[in-house]
Order: sequence, then C-alpha cells, then structure tokens
Amino acid sequence: MLQLRRRESKGEPCGWPDSVHPVLQRIYAARGVLEPAQAEHRLARMLSPQLLGGVAQAVDLLVEAIRDDWTILIAGDYDCDGATGTAVAVRGLRLLGARRVDYAIPNRFAHGYGLSPAFVASLQPTPQLIVTVDNGVASVAGVAAAQARGIKVIVTDHHLPGEQLPACDAMVNPNLTGDAFPSKALAGVGVMFYLLLALRAKLHEQRAFGAAKPDLSALLDLVALGTVADLVPLDFNNRVLVEAGLQRMRGGRACAGIAALVETGKRSLATLCSTDLAFAVGPRLNAAGRLEDMRLGVACLLADDVVQARRYAEQLDAINRERRDLQASMVAEAEVMAAGLGHIDAVGVALFEPSWHAGVVGLVASKLKERLHRPVIAFAPAGEDDTDHLRGSARSIPGFHIRDALAAIDARQPGLIERFGGHAMAAGLSLKTGDYPRFAVAFDAIARELIEPERLQAVLYTDGELPPGAVTLALARQLRAAGPWGQAFPEPLFDNLFECAGWKPMGESHLRLQLRDPRDGAMHDAVMFNAWHGQPPPPRLRAAYELTINDWQGRESPRLLLRHIEPA
Repeated sequence: MLQLRRRESKGEPCGWPDSVHPVLQRIYAARGVLEPAQAEHRLARMLSPQLLGGVAQAVDLLVEAIRDDWTILIAGDYDCDGATGTAVAVRGLRLLGARRVDYAIPNRFAHGYGLSPAFVASLQPTPQLIVTVDNGVASVAGVAAAQARGIKVIVTDHHLPGEQLPACDAMVNPNLTGDAFPSKALAGVGVMFYLLLALRAKLHEQRAFGAAKPDLSALLDLVALGTVADLVPLDFNNRVLVEAGLQRMRGGRACAGIAALVETGKRSLATLCSTDLAFAVGPRLNAAGRLEDMRLGVACLLADDVVQARRYAEQLDAINRERRDLQASMVAEAEVMAAGLGHIDAVGVALFEPSWHAGVVGLVASKLKERLHRPVIAFAPAGEDDTDHLRGSARSIPGFHIRDALAAIDARQPGLIERFGGHAMAAGLSLKTGDYPRFAVAFDAIARELIEPERLQAVLYTDGELPPGAVTLALARQLRAAGPWGQAFPEPLFDNLFECAGWKPMGESHLRLQLRDPRDGAMHDAVMFNAWHGQPPPPRLRAAYELTINDWQGRESPRLLLRHIEPA
C-alpha cells in the first residue's frame, strides 16, 4: 500500500517578491530554497572549472594535443549521458582548434562497458590521445592496454571510484576521494563541459584566439539533455546548467539533432521543460545504445543539416518503439517470475531470464523496483554468443546504496562478481552464469542486513494541499517556469480530497475525470494515465496530482495530472 507523506519545510521563506505565489514559496522551502538568490539560475553563478581536481593536468595535455595536431579519440558510452558528452567533446574540441577529433562508442555486447581492453584493441587507426567521457574510472585494464599501444589517456568520469584507479595521464572526476569540487552531482556530460571551459581559459591566456573566444554556451542544450536523462541530482549547479540549456532550446537555438528529437517526441521547443527531456527526448536517444549502436545517437547530435538530423531522429524513434515493445514483454515476464517464485518476500530481488536482452534489463529493474519497492537487479546473457556470463543492471530504493552493497558482496565473496560500478541508486555488474544462484542469495542477504523494515514501505511525498481557488492557469505557469525540476529537486506534487463528479475511459488504459473540491464546489478537469482497469474511481477520493497546463487547439487551461488516487 502506497503511503502519502507531506514534505517538511527546510526553513522559513524570506525576501520573495509578491509576484511569487505563496504556494511556490512553500514548494521551494521544502527543497531548501529559502530566498530568491537560491532560485536565480544564472550562468554567472555556476561553480568555477578551476575548482575541479585534475583539470590542470588534463588541460595541459589537451593544449599540447591541439598545438601539435594529435589525433584525438573521444571514447564515449552507450547511454544518453555518454552520447551527449561525446557530442559535447567533439563539438567543443573542434571549436577550440583541434582538427583531428573522432569518436568511438563501445559495443555493449562485443566490448563490454567503458574503456575495456577489447574496445582498445578494436581501435583502428591508433589515436595518439584517448579522452573518455562518462567512463574510465574503473578501466584499469583498458587504460593499461591503451598505454601499451603508446596512447595517452585522459579519463573524464563522474562514477564512484573503486579500490584501484587506472594509471592514466590525467583524470577529471568530482567524485574521486579528496576532490574539492563542491558539487558531486555533475553528470558525465557536465564534467566534459567543465573541462572544455578550463581548456578555453588556458588557450585564451596563451592568446590562441582572435578578438572573440569560441562560444561554448552553444553546447548547453546537450549538457542539459545529458544531465536530466542521467538522473543525477539537480543541485543548484546542475539546475544552472539545465536551465541555460533549456533557454537555448526554447529560444530556437537547439542543435539540429535535439530539435529533431523534440519534434519526433511530439513536444514543442517553445515550451520545453526538463520533464520533456526526461520522458520524450532522452529515451529516444537511449534506445540506440540499448538495442542497436549508440553511434547513431551521436551522429544525430553532431548533425548540422536539418534534413539529415530528422532522418536520424526517425530511425531513433523506430528503435525506441521496438524498445518499448520489448520492455513491456520483459516486464510482464519479470512480474510473473517475481510472483511465482515468491520474490515479493525477498528484500533484495534478483531476476534472470535467458531470453532477455542485456540492453533492456535496466528498465526492467526500474519498473520492478517501483512496483515492489525493493532493490532489484535484472540479468540477461552478456551476448548472443556468450551465455557463460551475465550482465546485470541494478536499481535501488532510498537508503540503500546499491554500489556499496555490491562492494560489500565483493569483499565477502571475492570473485563472485567479475565487474561492478555505479551510483547510490543504480549500478551495473557482470558475473558467471553458474554463479547467479549464489549471487541472488548474497544480494538478498546484504539487503536484509542493511535495509530497515520501514524503508520497504513505498512512500509518495507531496507538497500538501492546494488551498481553495489556487488551481489557476497563472499558478500552473509559475510552477512550470520555476524549475528545472528533476532528480532530488522533484516536480511539485499536491494532495487534496475530491468528489468524483464524472469520469470516462480515455483510450485503452487512461481516465478522464471531473473532480469537485468539497470546500468551495470548484470543478477541475483531471487525467490519469495507465489507471483504467475496468473499475470506476471511488466517489470520494484523495488524489496526489501535478498542476499542469492543458493546451488544446491553442487554448490553455489548468488540468490536474493524477499520480495516485485512493478512497477517502
């Protein structure tokens, strides 16, 4: 049973002008934003690149590479953060004077994750410098393989380090132990953008440019997309980056690839928000890395020709439709498996099906985690020709650091996990197929040990009730403009008691409702997606909802987007 719980204020709002609605002030206060300055997402207030550890060494190497016309290879990753980071690196280095810049993305099934020895062996011709994006902190063997071929390596990453760091020529990662960078929430694309800012400053100091420095703000649309899609916390610094990128997009200055993906996702650039990036644009880009080859996604982001970008976006949209169908089938199988095998009684849930696709298991784990409210790891064979090894993708619940849990299993049972890495809420790993039963037991055991029983209760946090008369188009517009909302800075969610004055199915599984506020009799339009199962909604209900804008034939009106309903 889902439990509604209201967020608590983190202080007393002060200094807000009368134009900022009291409801929005309350929402900000629940997220630790207590005064106007904390909501001013101007680029001038972003953290300095000079605070980021390892930047000086990486910049010196890149200055040498540009000066001596080295061949530079950007080694990306096959998710949205990696793809946008790769595009930022290629576009940015070319803007700063590098003439021979190319990129390569590892094949999930042939090379594994990151800068692996197999990936390094596949590089032809041999570059003089590899710059990783969104990977590399765990690539001890891959960096050694590159250096054995005489290749210098700069690692840019944001993932948590393991016990051993690769012996690369320079490393930029705010999450290294002892790094003084104040924000630990930068995505991989953000780390790369920061490195480019530092590189531009150094080149400007050396008078490498003419009267005007290259404009790296042109890359902020890519930075915003990768940051939102990677679900890193939207702390103040990330909100600055995302808001700047969204402003470029809304102003019609998005790169051709992002504009095409927005169009394919049936969103409007003029009103684009972070939610659109998360649910319409990011998944279309991610689909290429899950099922096909992320080089298609990077090619879309690097395209300057509008017609070519649209062709790429249409291909990505087709792959995403295939991904959705495959995901639905795998999730259905996982739910049957979890119920049939009694996994609901497990605290740490591990699932494996030989027919599953390794590129989609992360989405399966995410869906099952939401429904079971337990940490879930879904496994699939590592490749069509490799059934001896499994790839797993893990998703966690608040309070259970999934990467640390995998590290604890690795310490207690050395050799059980072949490779692992990730964050607090998501991680990846590989192991031998024959070791899966032993791992499943170990994962459940560590989850039982570390998760307090009350954390297994699913909780939906809301911002409390909207007062009578507050459901207005003006407030809906303020809420939409007040973000960017996202991970660790959640979109406003309210809960109120309503009377159901009318309802009807919409499509196969959605509901359209008319809700009456019993306090003043006001009627409100509402919709709820994936909620129609043949039963009418209760006559009196408590609803958790977002206040959104319904734009129908050019006419805007407020609408409640219901996230949860229960009898009242």
